Amino acid sequence: MIRLASTLNTWGTHEFKGALKKELEQLAPEQLPLQQGLSAGSHVQGDKFTVMVLGVSEENNFIRARAGIFYTSIIAGCSCADDPTPISELNEYCEVQLDIDKQTAEATIVLQPDPTEKA
Repeated sequence: MIRLASTLNTWGTHEFKGALKKELEQLAPEQLPLQQGLSAGSHVQGDKFTVMVLGVSEENNFIRARAGIFYTSIIAGCSCADDPTPISELNEYCEVQLDIDKQTAEATIVLQPDPTEKA
């Protein structure tokens, strides 16, 4: 379980969005649903990504936030010596919903549907 204690400590202040962004960007990519959010590539590339907080609301026992994540992927070839496929990075973007427990700072992170896709 992911704990966002620094973020929770700033709840109700103007520093909250910045703290959430910083704390999310310090997570390992494997802790976020980046692989599931791929739209162009087949594998998440590297460990750098950028978070943009899109919205925040307060529920009874938790803080709900929506965030966009910018990252890169690659289309992995066979890794053979004669594979002509060049490895180039592809830009990716996904949106997640976070529910942060106001008592424990434990957060659940769920990938949101692509807003550009039609149902």
